[in-house]
Amino acid sequence: MEIRHIASDDLDAVLDNRRRAFGPLSGGGAETWRKLVSPMLPEGRYLGAFDGPRLVGAARINPYVQWWHGRPLSMGGVAGVTVSPEDRGRGVGRALTRAAVERCAELGHAVSALYPATTPVYRSAGYEHAGVLQRITVPAEALRTLGGPGGASGAAAAAAVKLRRMGPADAAELVALIGRVYAATRASGPLCLDERTWRLWLEDDDDFCYLAEDGFVVYRWSDGDIEVDNLLAGSEATARALWSIVGSASTVAKSVTACADPADPVLWMLRERSKDEVTQTRWMFRLIDLPAAVGGRGFPAGVRVETPVEVTDSLRPGNAGAWVLRVDGGAGSVTRRDAPAGDATRLTIGGMSALFAGVPTATLRRSGLLSGGSPDADDALDAAFGCAAYMIDYF
Repeated sequence: MEIRHIASDDLDAVLDNRRRAFGPLSGGGAETWRKLVSPMLPEGRYLGAFDGPRLVGAARINPYVQWWHGRPLSMGGVAGVTVSPEDRGRGVGRALTRAAVERCAELGHAVSALYPATTPVYRSAGYEHAGVLQRITVPAEALRTLGGPGGASGAAAAAAVKLRRMGPADAAELVALIGRVYAATRASGPLCLDERTWRLWLEDDDDFCYLAEDGFVVYRWSDGDIEVDNLLAGSEATARALWSIVGSASTVAKSVTACADPADPVLWMLRERSKDEVTQTRWMFRLIDLPAAVGGRGFPAGVRVETPVEVTDSLRPGNAGAWVLRVDGGAGSVTRRDAPAGDATRLTIGGMSALFAGVPTATLRRSGLLSGGSPDADDALDAAFGCAAYMIDYF
């Protein structure tokens, strides 16, 4: 088996493999998929596993930016991992995942994330469960009345915050807006697509897209109700305007389902909230370049940490070994130690990745991903890395 970059001549075979793995795409869906992946081919972002001339599997690396405590990191989003049915059980998926990790490093991604169809394959390559994509379902009528005092209409609220329709020409402005809001809110986990991909998604006539100075929404009709793909707001007024414009369809739609931050302010704005209707999809995460990831991550400004850690990473030896982890003034670093410290906190690369994403040390210790160290070190690490990591984009 050979793993190499996918070329344009391979796309029919990749699409056939995708259809067998995930089900058929509509004619329009297949065309959109080609528009999405074709620019990635010359960048070496699509890997194929070949048995002679025959494609047996594929994996794509999407170019994303992911925020960690409000600071952006280059993230490789591994997606479209497929293995032809007759070749499953031969280790193709495992080989593709390991190759994707190496390609992420070559592309300069400090971290990587993916939505797993199965955990063991990705865990064997150093990924670990880290955060959630959460979908909430609320009554459309409850959102309609969020527009302002006295239940002002969505249109009135929209006018107050200068809401306007959004299209492909707004992609650059949208990317900049997302960065501003995630930085200001010290978000951990959410990502931003590149301008090229946003332009493609904003061409979809079935989506309704609105833009404000500090927020945006993308939503559509789905089986008579409303489905929100993305909604981000940097202020109360904009949040009320965007959610109420979605809720303005309440004369027809009974419910709104949205991908949302588990701490989205809308959940504290609803007049009635006694029981949440929630579904969660888990995602996995891996540090590709440990020093770059820690050095680029944001940390709470009031936290100071200096503690020895040891990391094992059989796939990326540059991450492995003895380190001193320092956090001070909202910034972090890891520097090499000449020798392991007897009191070091020891982590697998999966454990270090999960810690980075805010999984508590007590969880990691009891699951075998962390050992050594001390209670004081655990408290310090939790104070530095603690967060509730989430995404609102599925890929």
